[in-house]
Amino acid sequence: MDFVQTVLVTGGAGFIGSHFVCSLVDRHPNWHIINLDNLDYCSNLKSLEAVEDRANYTFIRGDICNPRLVNHIFTTENINIVFHFAAQTHVETSFIWPSRYHLANVEGTRVLIKAAYQARVQKFVYISTDEVYGESLDKKFDETSPRRPNNPYSVSKAAAECLVFSYWEKHMFPVIITRSNNVYGPRQYLEKVIPKFVSLLQLNKKCTIQGTSPQSRHFLFVDDAIEAFHTILVKGVVGEIYNIGTDFEIPIIELARELITLVRRTPRSELDDWLEFVPDRPAVDLRYPVNCEKLQRLGWKPAVSWTEGIRRTVKWYKANPDFWPNINLEDIPINYDPKTSKHRGPVP
Repeated sequence: MDFVQTVLVTGGAGFIGSHFVCSLVDRHPNWHIINLDNLDYCSNLKSLEAVEDRANYTFIRGDICNPRLVNHIFTTENINIVFHFAAQTHVETSFIWPSRYHLANVEGTRVLIKAAYQARVQKFVYISTDEVYGESLDKKFDETSPRRPNNPYSVSKAAAECLVFSYWEKHMFPVIITRSNNVYGPRQYLEKVIPKFVSLLQLNKKCTIQGTSPQSRHFLFVDDAIEAFHTILVKGVVGEIYNIGTDFEIPIIELARELITLVRRTPRSELDDWLEFVPDRPAVDLRYPVNCEKLQRLGWKPAVSWTEGIRRTVKWYKANPDFWPNINLEDIPINYDPKTSKHRGPVP
């Protein structure tokens, strides 16, 4: 079959990447969608069962840090577009092994963009994070705000951004960078706060609240994030950065209470009985508000309300308790103890 376009998605067996791969395969049957993923602990091929037998889909198991493999893919496939999702993303673990994050997020990006540049790819979209801005207690960050990352994960993403953008500045290589709020929804790995709290509650365990600072986060439903990437694919201007986010914001402690209500049906007077306060990690940003007017001018805006999105998410986790088999929630770091430089439980 002759394909009109070939799109390489890295990290396409991860949470957001798998949703995007499935949407590309469905929407563009005459495009070849190649998914490159090393199947790390937070990847799951079950996320791709809906498209695994489709004629326009190919899965390649491999590491973006492997230049022989990456160069082979670009020299044997006529790749037109790259969406680079692959990354180490768990903030707590980044304090323990920052070198692992530098390797995957910076060196992996260097290998990938070098190969893409040599292959004269038409568009290279790098998926970054709002955490590169650092925290703000009042002002919303726009795309011109300075980067002030405060943890090894966000430092590695900021460094990779600089690397990607250098190809635009030096070579006019057509890159686009996106920075999104926290994305949530079905199939997300259990280390992230919403699926972890839901899973703990399903096991009759308490939600673990880090520290006593009033942390809050903006949460964007995964379907809205996917629509943002499709908008950028079609209308995004090369050499630009786009924030992807929502005005909905909720304190983490209120998030826990809402999930307790949804999962356990607990009376409001007993909600706090399901909270457990644990030590904070060394550096915590209280909030990351972003201005998304630039992307909205391209025609995108969130369509799924928090009420609908969290209802659909909890419903999915209740219906799929075995999607992540053999996972011990105690194995996922819930805090980093600055006094002992140790974490609770082994790192996955």
